Amino acid sequence: MLNQIFVKPFVDMVSAPDFLLQVVWEGLVSGVLYALIALGFVLIYKSSRIFNFAQGIMVVFAALTLVGLHENGVPALLALPLTLVVMYLLAMAIERVVLRPLVNQPDIILFMATIGITLFLVGFGELIFGGENKVMITEQLGIPTGSYTFEPWGGLLILEQKDITAVIGAIVLVLALLLFLNRSKMGRAIRALGDDHQAALSVGISLSTIWVLVWFIAGIIALATGIVWGARAGVSFALEVIAYKALPVLMLGGLESVSGAIIGGLMIGILEKLFEIYWGQPLMGGNTETWFAFVLALFVLLFRPQGLFGERIIERV
Repeated sequence: MLNQIFVKPFVDMVSAPDFLLQVVWEGLVSGVLYALIALGFVLIYKSSRIFNFAQGIMVVFAALTLVGLHENGVPALLALPLTLVVMYLLAMAIERVVLRPLVNQPDIILFMATIGITLFLVGFGELIFGGENKVMITEQLGIPTGSYTFEPWGGLLILEQKDITAVIGAIVLVLALLLFLNRSKMGRAIRALGDDHQAALSVGISLSTIWVLVWFIAGIIALATGIVWGARAGVSFALEVIAYKALPVLMLGGLESVSGAIIGGLMIGILEKLFEIYWGQPLMGGNTETWFAFVLALFVLLFRPQGLFGERIIERV
């Protein structure tokens, strides 16, 4: 038994490096998408101290809007910017109707408000788009659907073109986001609001403007994630469950760390895939991907409660 747990998986990795590379690649793609979802949580929390429970349904709503517009005769390349307009209007509505009346309310009230947003978007989305599974318009958006085949070490490695596009697109999106946060005036305002809420407000930073902006950026991230996940698994309200994987990413990387969200997402994506293939299927019958990330995050929190990249909070009494 100990041999199966500690020795055999590593022997299998060494004896079939091409298969190991395939597993790592699959985990990397999943990790990139986990990181994108976690970024939406981090941005909103940094600027408003709101844990946005609605980020998952925003992924679904953005993807359904894109597909729904195309099904109603809007060309795909026009449906994409129109979906961004819808996400901006959604950000404005959330700030005006939900967040503005709840300024200075306890954190739990704001958290419950995001749950209300989630339930509203579920009902509103089902009313407009229906509840059936839809096919993402990958080819109409110019996303290739073929694959590349390599033969490293005499084995076989298959890379889906849509996965390569997803990874490249995610890298570009993250770099653009980091550039925006670090170099632009509005990006510095978002960081200032996250660092010191009261000080930022005292120098004239508009709370409502920043909230609309960060929720819109979260909407852009949600749309990018919805396109990629939709291309892999179809577009339906079941897609919302994938967003829950962002929770262990946040616990691992820290709720306020952009770099932590990225690294945490990649770590969980790769490690859960390795565990599933080399330990989960042979020893536990599979399906370990549903809980591995949460157990890993719990283990990390036992030794580092603020996460691997979060700042240690020291309260002096």
